[in-house]
Amino acid sequence: MNKISSELLIVKGELSDEERLKKQSNYLRGTIIDDLNNDLTGGFTGDNFSLIRFHGMYQQDDRDIRLERADQKLEPRYSMMLRCRLPAGLITPKQWLAINKFATDKTIYGSIRLTNRQTFQFHGILKKNVKLSHQMLHSIGLDSLATANDVNRNIICTSNPISAQLYEEIYKLTKKISEYFLPQTRAYAEIWWDEKKTKCIDKEPILGNTYLPRKFKISIAIPPYNDVDLHANDLNFIAIIENNNLIGFNLLVGGGLSIEHGNKMTYARTASEFGFFPLNKLLDVASAVLTIQRDWGNRTNRKNAKTKYTLERVGIEVFKLEVEKRSGIKFKAIYPYEFTTRSDRIGWIKNIDNNKWNLTLFIENGRLLDDLNGCLLKSGIAEIASVHEGEFRITANQNLIIANVPEYHKIKIENIAYKYGLIKTITSQRENSMACVSFPTCPLAMAEAERLLSFFVTKIEKIMHKHGLDKEYIVFRITGCPNGCGRAMLAELGLVGKALGYYNLYIGGNRIGTRIPRMYRENIQENEILSNIDQLIADWAQKRNSAEDFGDFVIRTGIVKAVVNPVYDFWNEEVI
Repeated sequence: MNKISSELLIVKGELSDEERLKKQSNYLRGTIIDDLNNDLTGGFTGDNFSLIRFHGMYQQDDRDIRLERADQKLEPRYSMMLRCRLPAGLITPKQWLAINKFATDKTIYGSIRLTNRQTFQFHGILKKNVKLSHQMLHSIGLDSLATANDVNRNIICTSNPISAQLYEEIYKLTKKISEYFLPQTRAYAEIWWDEKKTKCIDKEPILGNTYLPRKFKISIAIPPYNDVDLHANDLNFIAIIENNNLIGFNLLVGGGLSIEHGNKMTYARTASEFGFFPLNKLLDVASAVLTIQRDWGNRTNRKNAKTKYTLERVGIEVFKLEVEKRSGIKFKAIYPYEFTTRSDRIGWIKNIDNNKWNLTLFIENGRLLDDLNGCLLKSGIAEIASVHEGEFRITANQNLIIANVPEYHKIKIENIAYKYGLIKTITSQRENSMACVSFPTCPLAMAEAERLLSFFVTKIEKIMHKHGLDKEYIVFRITGCPNGCGRAMLAELGLVGKALGYYNLYIGGNRIGTRIPRMYRENIQENEILSNIDQLIADWAQKRNSAEDFGDFVIRTGIVKAVVNPVYDFWNEEVI
């Protein structure tokens, strides 16, 4: 390791306040119990506002009525969003029925939100019901530990490969990694499950006593499917299959999509290929990458604390050599792999090795709710859960798979799905569009996302029809702020919220999710957005090469230049 790189391993300077908070938290306990017993406020106060995130919760309020409550001299209508830990998105029907009942009986909104990190969220849990939510999850073998803040988040993997045996093997590995990286503190069990305190001394041998510098995300992809959007994650494993056997993984490190508007020290970045390693070294390699980020990550500036910035600061080769040193391996050359899609295959797909079927249901925005207009999606899934003999899988595209359905049970499941409108004709454009939650609950939201997605998709469909492209689609995503939850920075066409009604328009990603788009127009409103989209699609329809995708077209024709090195050219306005 050269001298310059050695000097860059640790960022010197005053630590961020979040580091102080973690150090003083008594291993994530803080005074959360005191706040639970405080009836004077509906929220958590001081450091606890951040500490509850380690326990899988975000404090939110209904921003639609924030000003109204302020005028009435009332505090915001605080409630909690709870995110379950659900490796690979797998959940049993029995578990589903329990979460369905809790959502109905104990949340403000009554909905279940499927996320693009392959889990579900409750929105609108009042403080008086927070402990009940954790105890309900515990009673069915689930928890929400480490689904937020500076830890390894929910691990995602390809949800519907054609081999049931391969999925089962990958699922077990996903669960194993998830449990290996869980915080060891008993704070979660003590606070939410009333576990009796012991005299043992807390230690965090993997995460460290002040945990990670920033959130950490892991994915496992099974080619040819990139449904996990691997380039959005810090640590990525591409499964390599030979003769129907899993032999190892290609390792990719340093993906990440969050930026800060106007801050050119932040950028979206695809993950870098390190090499291939054998199956039996999976935990060693995963631990090596995570602990390097733990030790070398920036703890002075949270805007530059993610793995992608550590990798750029110390250099890919330095980081890679340290992974080899800590894991005791020597990377081999990357095994050839190819991605052909990242969308879900809606409808029935048969496993090749057990003669059972998987039914993927399209759930727009991942929002399951029985609404006042008679759309009873949540009740429909509950009815399926009451008769289904297999499992459910939440996908990284916010959809739901009714998995491992025997042949004799297909018609029964299908009839229920039709009855509740869970099976219907969906355009390719709608299937390939996604949004984050945003308003009214997300405290970071700058503009609408989920509540605007359907409207924008309908407008895009009309534009596509006008230009004779009804059978085509563009990977389209909206995120309400630049933090990247809606993964707009891997879209062919992305909107990133800047203020109410205003968005930055990005173009030039590709269909398989391996290229970052570039900002095309800044701070524009709905009419201008649609006008720009109309012109771009018109050009695409007239000048494309054969079946050329939209993202590839705008790069080839120079409408925008490809983002090659995000450190230097992500913010360059190289557009016509």
